[in-house]
Parts: sequence; C-alpha cells; structure tokens
Amino acid sequence: MKTSLFLNNRVHLNICLKAWVLSATVLLGMGAQAALPIEHARVNDSFEVYWVQSHALPMVDIEIDFDAGSRLDPPHKSGLASSTAMMLSKGVKGKADQKALDENQLGEAWAELGAGFAASAGQDRLSITIRSLVKPELLSRAVSLAAQEMAMPAFDSTIWRRERSSFISSIKEGETQPASIAGKLFQSHVMGSHPYGAIPTEKSVAAIEVRDLEAFHRVFFNPCHAVVSLVGDVDAKQALDIAKGLMSKLPEPKRCSDASQQVWPSIAPVKPLVALEELRVPFKSAQAHVLMGQPGIPRSDERYFPLLVGNYILGGGGFVSRLTDQVREKRGLSYSVYSYFSPQVQAGPFTVGLQTRADQANQAIDVVHQVVSEFLRDGPTPEELKAAKDNLIGGFALRIDSNKKLLDNVANIAWNHLPLDYLQTWTQQVERVSLDDINQAFRSVLEPKHWVTVVVGGAP
Repeated sequence: MKTSLFLNNRVHLNICLKAWVLSATVLLGMGAQAALPIEHARVNDSFEVYWVQSHALPMVDIEIDFDAGSRLDPPHKSGLASSTAMMLSKGVKGKADQKALDENQLGEAWAELGAGFAASAGQDRLSITIRSLVKPELLSRAVSLAAQEMAMPAFDSTIWRRERSSFISSIKEGETQPASIAGKLFQSHVMGSHPYGAIPTEKSVAAIEVRDLEAFHRVFFNPCHAVVSLVGDVDAKQALDIAKGLMSKLPEPKRCSDASQQVWPSIAPVKPLVALEELRVPFKSAQAHVLMGQPGIPRSDERYFPLLVGNYILGGGGFVSRLTDQVREKRGLSYSVYSYFSPQVQAGPFTVGLQTRADQANQAIDVVHQVVSEFLRDGPTPEELKAAKDNLIGGFALRIDSNKKLLDNVANIAWNHLPLDYLQTWTQQVERVSLDDINQAFRSVLEPKHWVTVVVGGAP
C-alpha cells in the first residue's frame, strides 16, 4: 500500500513538473510584467511570511530562513552551522502523536509523501526548503513532518561521528583540488578576521560535539529570527496556515521584542583592505587558478543596481564583457574570465576569476588590472550601457521562469527586507541606471591597488 501511494505521488509530481515546462514557456513571453505580486504578513509578533500565489501547478515550494548562518559559528568551531543543517535529516525525536524516526525511516516518510526536505547553511542564514503537492491529505502531513524535523532533530552521536568523519574527508579532498584551495585562500584573505573569512578545517570540525549541535539548534532556531517564503497553489489563508504549522513545534517566544530574544552577537562590519596582497601556491595542475578582488557591498547598499549593470559590462556579461574581450578574444590567455559582486547582510566579496597556463598567469593578471583601471578611469560607453540594459531586461523572465527561481527571489526579498514590488520594478531600476551612476559607484567601491590576488598552480 505504501509503495503504491509513493509511486502515485511521484507520478503526479512528474506530471506537474512537465506541465510546468509548458507554463514556463508562456511565462518567458510575458516579459518583465510576469512577476506575480508578493504578499506579506507577520504572525503573532513573531516570524514573517512572504508568499506568491501561483496556480499553474498543484504544488507549493517553501523556504524557511533562520538567522543562523556560519558567521555565528563559535571561534575554533567553523562548520557548526553547516553541520547542524546537515544533521536535521539524520533522524528525529518523537513527541505526542509523532513517533521517533531514524534517518532511513525519515527518508521513507518523505518519499511516501512524494515531497522533499533539504537544509543548508550559508554565511548569513540557515535555509530549509520544502516541496510538496497541495493535496490536503499530503500537504498537512508534509508540514507536520517538516515541523518535527526542524524542531526535534535526534542528533544521534553515532551518526554524528560518521558524518563528522565524512565532513573531514571532504575537507581533505578539497586540499587536492586547486580551485578549492584558491577559493578558501581568497575568502580568508579578502574577509580577514571577519566571520565571513572563517573556513571549516579538519581541526575545527573535529572539535564539534553533539552538545555543540544541540546548543546551536536551541539558541538559533528561534521563530523571532525566521522568515518563511512560499510560492505555489495556495491562497493567503493557506499560506499563513502552512507557515504556522511549520513553526508550531519550535519553542514559542513570549515576545520577540523581549531582550531575552536578542541573543545574536554584534558583528563589526567587514574591514576594507589597505594594501596589495598576492599569494602563490605551487600545484601540479594543467591550469593555474587565479582569483582577484576585495570586499564589495552589503545588499542594502543603494549602489546595487549601478554595480549590477556596470559589472555586466566589465566581466559579468560572458562573451560580451570587456574582460572576455581583452583576456580571451584578443590575447587567448583564458577560455573564460568573469567578475561578480556577492552582496550579503554585510559586504560580500567582489571577485575576478580565470584559469590560464601557469606561465601566462602574470600576463593575465596584468591585463585584468589594465582593463579594470581603464574601466574606472573612462567608464562604459553609451553603446555598452544600452547593450547591457537590453540584455539584462531581456533576460529578466529567465530569473523567474520556475517556482524554484521565483521562490529564490521571494526569499531574497524577504531576507533583505526589499520592497514587495521589487520584482515588478526590477527592469525599471535597471533602465534608470546612467553612465554617471556606474562611474560613481565603481570608483567609490573598487580599489585595485588594494586587491588580494591568489594564484594556485605552476612551479614554486
């Protein structure tokens, strides 16, 4: 009976996904106005809920974001937030009418519902995603199971020792990969002593015990610092009921404004770099991996759109960017070269990346500095600006052409407290950017003379 139910749910889910392909095709032709309105409410002076009603499929996609990212890892225990997220799916405790489930039983329970649950931790937030059909008998069970998984993880010591060993093995494996080595060095040196610069190591993960997982979960899984985002075939009442159900098993705070709920440590802003720094790591690899950059901006920065449009011209536009033209097309130094900003709650990095032959690394680095210096000095041309706007605006529909992408956008809006009409006005914000806006933004943010440059590959 269970097998039959599981297969039926999976078949229904596959039919829904195929139907979504057709609806996405229609959406692509609708342009910027395809963005559906976002609704918002605060529940019981506690957590916030953002939702979009999308009735194309009988499904709902959900994201719960807790202010529990890796920036809150204790000193010398980097990797705790990620470990906590990973252990949520390794078994749950029982209570009242819900029985305890080991990791296999938990996986089977989700499979039987034809639904999914996943958790991961970034630097700012710990995110849980859920996908379910909206059939009442399936959705209610999925919500109840997710609530149990969030609130009552088993944190079994035997399983944690196994998973900790696997985590350490993945760290060791990363030390054999030049891209991983370069990324870690770049992050730690650009972010410096800020928690954004902390990297999980064998030692820091080995120091994590079950009591640390339990303490992290107890402190940071708090409805007062959570946001629930939903996209799918639900109305306002259903969205709020789902959100309440998901949070129903977490300890209920008396008032989120109470001082007792303000347990998060104050973190100083990311410090700007003050000198040029270059790190070279010999590594036997066909290509040298090069990363260059500095701290950028927080997501709340008003220069976000000028930097977005300007970076499309500089290195974010693929084959039409200046960096690609000068590094790849004219000199053949790299197959690809790119640049991007990573805004976070605090300033995330600005990164330029490429791979090249080890004997060409110095030349490629010089060309990048030349292109960036010319961009800062002269700015983009009117033709480049128009082409960038046309491409960004023309590609906007691709940013919201599935429930998953739309949910990513809604969760981003919710987490960063962006206006509810952000998606409706996105193309207008892009269109509004002027040459002066780009010039002022880039000149006030980028300082290539203080960049960190990491090169992994080549002889000593």
